[in-house]
Amino acid sequence: MKEFDQFKKDSDSSDKKKNQFTIIKDDATDGHGGYGVGSISLENMTPVIVDPNEEEAYVDMGALHARSKVEKRIKFITDRDMVANGLQYWIAWVTVDYRGGNPCYYGVAASEIVVDRSIKRGYKLMPQHVNHMDKSLKGRFVVEHVDEKSRKILGEYLREFKPELWENTAQELKDALGVS
Repeated sequence: MKEFDQFKKDSDSSDKKKNQFTIIKDDATDGHGGYGVGSISLENMTPVIVDPNEEEAYVDMGALHARSKVEKRIKFITDRDMVANGLQYWIAWVTVDYRGGNPCYYGVAASEIVVDRSIKRGYKLMPQHVNHMDKSLKGRFVVEHVDEKSRKILGEYLREFKPELWENTAQELKDALGVS
């Protein structure tokens, strides 16, 4: 059995929270072919929160477990009309992998969330988020439904975050985000 760093006893450990959790690392089944076969690895996926209200984008690994800064203390419902006064955000599921022997932004798919903090409610369609995560892992770009301002924010963030990845990324994504 593998031992995870965050569970080791450390003589000089502090009470600070450490962000070291990995969902599935390496082969979850260790080749036995039983329970857990077909599990996917989210090791190369990073959620990027796009906030068009503040005109910023940032990585928030908590989004993998629906615990991003935007999602905390919010009860999500599937009726968008209930959060008519909410602020719109996008979670861009960004997968980094190799294409043509070079590391690049392999897949990007964005999912919408709307949050109204005053009533502690938000709108989110979980099946859509799961489907977009899957499409990102499969190397697809699903951003055509995102508003132009948010696409531009995401594109500029990805370009500036890792320029070498951006250079190796398919022109299709660069065109879709409106950033070269």
